[in-house]
Amino acid sequence: MIDTKIRYVFSAFLGIIVATSFLIPAAKADRLASVKKAGVLHCGVVPGVPGYAFPNKAGKMVGFDVDLCRAVAAAVLGDADKIKTTKMKLPVAFNAMKAGTVDVVTHRFTWTFGRDVGQGLDFTRVMVYDGQGFMVRKSLGVKSAKELDGATFCLSGGATTQGNVSDFFRKNDMKFKQVTFGSMGEAQKAYDAKRCDVFATDKFGLGARRLSMSNPDEHMILPETISNEPISPMVGHGDQVWKDIVVWTFNALIAAEEYGITSKNVDNMRSSAKNPFVQRILGTSGKFGAKIGLGKDWAYNAIKAVGNYGEIWEKHLGKDSRLKMGRGKNVLYTKGGLLISPPFR
Repeated sequence: MIDTKIRYVFSAFLGIIVATSFLIPAAKADRLASVKKAGVLHCGVVPGVPGYAFPNKAGKMVGFDVDLCRAVAAAVLGDADKIKTTKMKLPVAFNAMKAGTVDVVTHRFTWTFGRDVGQGLDFTRVMVYDGQGFMVRKSLGVKSAKELDGATFCLSGGATTQGNVSDFFRKNDMKFKQVTFGSMGEAQKAYDAKRCDVFATDKFGLGARRLSMSNPDEHMILPETISNEPISPMVGHGDQVWKDIVVWTFNALIAAEEYGITSKNVDNMRSSAKNPFVQRILGTSGKFGAKIGLGKDWAYNAIKAVGNYGEIWEKHLGKDSRLKMGRGKNVLYTKGGLLISPPFR
């Protein structure tokens, strides 16, 4: 009798395992399937930061973060323009991602332990290596962050900025006052309205936001970088196939720069390149697309639509933009930077 019960329990347990093993792949494929069914990729982007996500003269949203969205749309849907972008401040973007109302967030969020673990979110890969800095008015007369003892900061609640400022001032035995706002944009407006002495955020973000101040020339960015801020797009937790698609689309943009593939020469490279790495990236050999539910031209489509990583940077943040920002750590590892793609093999 006991043996019969044990066999029954074991059989039931085994049945649950088998059933679950069939259910998991279907669940993981939901995001890809839903995007294909909708025919549009929904991306959360940073609200109104020049260079990252900002309306052009025609009112169309453009920028570095928008092109990351367009690259994924090109890979998945074959058309980079099949996107919907929604401007989202920090808590809204996190909640939307967890609720599944957006497909990917290309907003400028720092990858931290607290955000990555137990939050229903997955960071994908670092697309910008940044660090926090301080912006002040030139009239304040300071040359270093260590001269800011007693200063008042305009800060965004819930951002890593608050903790970084607190750590820096505690370490240097200084004091500061803070006025906290619901978003980075609100904190910026308050600083521009002279409600505080200092505006703090990631340095590349400071360079971009400075352009939207009422008088950009009044402001300067102090030399100190007080933190490491690896910026990564996010997807919902638990959908490994969708995460792989997003991660490897971004890897393709970086690998394309390494191998000299651009939006202008990609067709010629696809037809004539002898390098096996180039052939695999562009889908003329190997079956990488099939492994993530996409066609063989997925990476080719992304690169053709937005260019390689370097092209995207220069267009929106670098020499071809109003920002004229150097890439810093965001150059290829072959040039001493931190950017590297795992091999397409």
